[in-house]
Amino acid sequence: MNCEWVKTNGTLFLYDELADDERHELEMHTARCANCAQELEALRRLQAALTAGAPVVEPPANLLASSRMKLQEALETAEPSRGWSRWTMDMAGWLQQIKLAPALTAALLLMGFAGGALATFSTQRNGTLPFANGTQASSVDSASIASIRGISQQPQSNTIDIQYDRLVPASAQGTVDDPRIQQLLLYAARSNYNTGVRLDSIDVLTQNPGDDRIREALIFALRYDKNPGVRLKALEGLKPYVKSDVRVRDVMLEALLRDSNPGVRSEAIRSLEPVTADSSVRQTLRALAAQDSSKYIRSESKRVLASLPEIQ
Repeated sequence: MNCEWVKTNGTLFLYDELADDERHELEMHTARCANCAQELEALRRLQAALTAGAPVVEPPANLLASSRMKLQEALETAEPSRGWSRWTMDMAGWLQQIKLAPALTAALLLMGFAGGALATFSTQRNGTLPFANGTQASSVDSASIASIRGISQQPQSNTIDIQYDRLVPASAQGTVDDPRIQQLLLYAARSNYNTGVRLDSIDVLTQNPGDDRIREALIFALRYDKNPGVRLKALEGLKPYVKSDVRVRDVMLEALLRDSNPGVRSEAIRSLEPVTADSSVRQTLRALAAQDSSKYIRSESKRVLASLPEIQ
């Protein structure tokens, strides 16, 4: 973490919108960097001046959940910083400048042919992934994966078998904690066209939703997957974190408000019961109880609201 990052994200820190690990890193940085500590203190004074004497207005639950989801989606799709790439050579511009001299063209063609042959040979050799348990080992290159063909878990074991296609058919085997197995599972959950494979992947990932990357994949599946069975499975895996992770609470509110499947919506109501003291959850339930098009959702919302103590 550097000073520029602190300046950019100081406001998010003050409004409690950073992840726990980022908050910790920012606090550690400001503890040893006097300039950043002064910058953060100036932001804190500005925040206090802006809110002094002003009444606190609670935003509508729908707006809050929708805004947070849009922000999360924007962060997921934002282009990464080029970093060192700004120092790399613009090969296309360079070739255009020298007008592709014939001798150089021939040399480049030979280099490309040799590189392609070497890559093909390497891919064919490494069709199966190696692991620390004694099987073959190699890293998984997501860009070279054509599709995930199947996922299965050995009975009474935490060993996962994954069959996937690259330039040639390949398979990988390892435990659910193996980073390479997790990489393939995350790829299958987001990118596979086969609904059964996506469902199997989500089913395995829900065994370890405490990992932040896995939780992000479950949130993505609940928001965007077209199959209601996959969305239900993702929602089930996120349930334990509805109290501790505001992202989980918000995606469940969004599912309750917008999901097209009644089963997903009713399960979202039950999943939100542990956080019904939250004002945004209460507002959403009141709105649904009053005017939702589904009679069942209206009655379930009224049931949950009736069980809540009145806020004095």
